[in-house]
Amino acid sequence: MERRQQEAGPGAEANPRAPPSLRSPQRKVRRPGVGRGAPPPGMSTSLAVAAGALLALLGLGACCSPVVARSAWQARAPGCSQRLQHPLRYVVVSHTAGSPCHSPASCQQQARIVQHYHQQTLGWCDVGYNFLIGEDGNVYEGRGWNIKGAHTGPTWNPISIGITFMGNYMERVPPKRALQAALNLLDCGVARGFLRPKYEVKGHRDVQQTLSPGDQLYEAIQSWPHYRE
Repeated sequence: MERRQQEAGPGAEANPRAPPSLRSPQRKVRRPGVGRGAPPPGMSTSLAVAAGALLALLGLGACCSPVVARSAWQARAPGCSQRLQHPLRYVVVSHTAGSPCHSPASCQQQARIVQHYHQQTLGWCDVGYNFLIGEDGNVYEGRGWNIKGAHTGPTWNPISIGITFMGNYMERVPPKRALQAALNLLDCGVARGFLRPKYEVKGHRDVQQTLSPGDQLYEAIQSWPHYRE
């Protein structure tokens, strides 16, 4: 049972080593369904599920890149059980604001560090993110596609997938292989019916008062085809 579910979201604010300069400025944030590209309320789940099923029948789900399983990075056992309802409309992109990692070994270690902080310091049931992206170009399974994350507060956690890039991207962009790994993951989410075909990508700072996902990563995701402010 999760003792202290997240309210503020992990980015720079959740990193115990983040300097004061990375604390959140005041900025306008979005509510779900408000802003550019919002489809009409009647656009529904049934159509999205049918589209996902069609993609699966066409074999497009087979192109999904492998995800590093929790067992491979030696994750601690989770205590979370609240499930997400698919297909989801939103994806929220953040950064950990901590150390980057450049190899499978260092990224596995970094994923363990993030999980340890979330569980042992913050008292959460598991690592907060659904997926973590390493600079080695791999995707690391967090809570996965099915379990509600603790990445963007109580409004957004139940209706979105939270992916985080391990590192601080205020002054530099993640390598292309990391960015491509994230995009491949989202394509896979559509193909497998976890995300709506017309899902929307949000930067962490679009929906909460935070500097996450960092200035440079935030600029990069604005060029993604599904980004909506």
